[in-house]
Amino acid sequence: MPVDAFLFDKDGTLFNFAATWNGWAAELLEVLSQGDQAAKEAMAEAISFDLELAAFNPDSLVIASSNDEVAEALAPYVAHMSLAELTDYLAQSASAAELAPAVPLAEFLDGLLARGKVLGVMTNDAEFSAKSQLQRAGVLDRFAFVAGCDSGHGAKPDPDPLLAFCKAAGVEPARTAMVGDSRHDLEAGAAAGMQRIGVLTGMALREELLPHADTVLPDIGHIPGWLDR
Repeated sequence: MPVDAFLFDKDGTLFNFAATWNGWAAELLEVLSQGDQAAKEAMAEAISFDLELAAFNPDSLVIASSNDEVAEALAPYVAHMSLAELTDYLAQSASAAELAPAVPLAEFLDGLLARGKVLGVMTNDAEFSAKSQLQRAGVLDRFAFVAGCDSGHGAKPDPDPLLAFCKAAGVEPARTAMVGDSRHDLEAGAAAGMQRIGVLTGMALREELLPHADTVLPDIGHIPGWLDR
């Protein structure tokens, strides 16, 4: 089936997950704990973050969960903020994270646009954070649709936000490819009736993604070659 549109996950797909988020998380836990080592250790355990290595473990809920879910996991150890305040703080903090694009994004996206493809982003991060990061990366204007977990369409692995992209962009789900680095992305794509492309710039291994994907690529930069197959 031809592909008319690509809907990208953000973290681990457009941006390398570990290179973007490990340092951010280490600093975040330091700030939120306010010098309380026990609280920092409890938060690290709650989100499966290795404090010694300053790195997320492969089973971390942060990898595929929504901004709201991450806030709920941390909230019991952040007494100085309400849940709403913590949720907003996470979105604001993430919007300023040091970005590590998986490939030179402008060149890659312009190549897809030159082929006539419609592009979108659906992330379980907050919409504000997503748009801020894409703007800082200089590529926000390449996307016809950008949605987060708080955009009113739901969150992955539900198919509703993916179908919202198809409706907004005027494309058929069967002629759309969901591109992501986690099972949540690929399961959402399957539920929406989309083609599914897994990439290895997140935390999941090829063997974890392959049963849920039509293909698994090293990174998004291999998509043009996949189209030409």
